[in-house]
Amino acid sequence: MALPILHIGNKNYSSWSMRPWLALKWGGVAFEEHIIPLGGEGYGRSQIKEVRAISPNGRVPALQIGDAVVYESLAICEWAAEQAPLLWPQEALVRAHARSVASEMHAGFGALRRDMSMNIRRRVEPTPKWPGDTRADIEQLHNIWGGLIDRYSGPFLFGRRSIADAMFAPVATRLRTYGVEISPQAQSYCDAIFADLAFQEWECAALAEAWTIEQTEALYR
Repeated sequence: MALPILHIGNKNYSSWSMRPWLALKWGGVAFEEHIIPLGGEGYGRSQIKEVRAISPNGRVPALQIGDAVVYESLAICEWAAEQAPLLWPQEALVRAHARSVASEMHAGFGALRRDMSMNIRRRVEPTPKWPGDTRADIEQLHNIWGGLIDRYSGPFLFGRRSIADAMFAPVATRLRTYGVEISPQAQSYCDAIFADLAFQEWECAALAEAWTIEQTEALYR
């Protein structure tokens, strides 16, 4: 049987693509990747023709398994966990806790995503002055990360790598890009993400990409 194909966007920009890619890598689930350069006609409206051809919602990531397509990052991560159960904590209540924070990241932190678009290559100076809702998102990150590291002893949120970490990994890059001041504990968590070999593979590919999304790059001028 052919390997699943993970259709993803530009690695420099596509935070949602990074999440299931890391989960699949961490779970040891074999897959092929197909990068679709984002931008151009239809970008921002879920109408890029090449994406529409493979993804029901017109967005990436999308995981093609035979003639079936699993789309949305968290759904792909859940499929990965069915192949590699250790992607979630083993204890039921801890697993429920991990699902809670992963879902919070999936559905929340809208202000942070609005004001800190993912751009692995960039370093923004000086650090912008954030509006109140963005500062509240940063504070909530500290609450989640600090509480979990205290409870489960790190270096990852539940002790070892899980889907929860895959969901928050792109946020670590955003904090770095924008020079956000964070606690030593939060920095140690980001450092654990940045030291991960799978993350480094993604990052190296992002740094080597030749194309840009003009609408995204305009935010940094």
